Amino acid sequence: MKNTEEKFGEEVLDACIKHTKEEVLAEQLPFIQGKKYDFAPQFKDLTVQLYLVGVMQQFYDQYEATTTDAQEKAFEALYHMMIRDGVKAKRAKKQAAFVKKMSVLDDGDEALALALGYESKPGDHSLAEVFDHYTDETRVSKGMWRDYDRGKTILLLGGLLFAMAGIWFVTIYLPESEGITILAVGLLTAFLFITPVFLIGLLIYRYKIRKSNRSRTSSH
Repeated sequence: MKNTEEKFGEEVLDACIKHTKEEVLAEQLPFIQGKKYDFAPQFKDLTVQLYLVGVMQQFYDQYEATTTDAQEKAFEALYHMMIRDGVKAKRAKKQAAFVKKMSVLDDGDEALALALGYESKPGDHSLAEVFDHYTDETRVSKGMWRDYDRGKTILLLGGLLFAMAGIWFVTIYLPESEGITILAVGLLTAFLFITPVFLIGLLIYRYKIRKSNRSRTSSH
């Protein structure tokens, strides 16, 4: 039989998740659905989860002794919320750990989404405010991630085809070659394809980032 403290903890967790999903998130989502954001799905999901951690931290402030304790409870609540949404425990644990890692920036400040979630009030547009902050950020755009995924496919398939071509060439024209030599030629031809394509992709990426930075600077 559960003791009183465990039962109370579960009741608070249930109330936190219900408040976060049915009150805050249900109110905030319509404000961003009407906007045609061009964000990568990974970035959008992470931003929403960071925002919800802030909301849950605000909720737990009334029960915990310190803000740090409230935030720890908020990350635990995020994990349990994902479990209830049908996410497998291992994946939910990994994602919650990733969200926690991304909640602190390189300079030690809290992520904007978490901070605004923590400061959110009924009727505000705080989640939309978070996304509006990143509308000119090329690195989180859907197009950039689509190019990234396409580039990975090109590198993988292209490298495989070049490796097969190299192996085929050695097998046909140098049949006396040893297995290790054939393998080495295959790897070399794959490397000769992957390296220049990767460098070209990197140059394109850096060009787009610099162009985006110049656009933001000029707009300010």
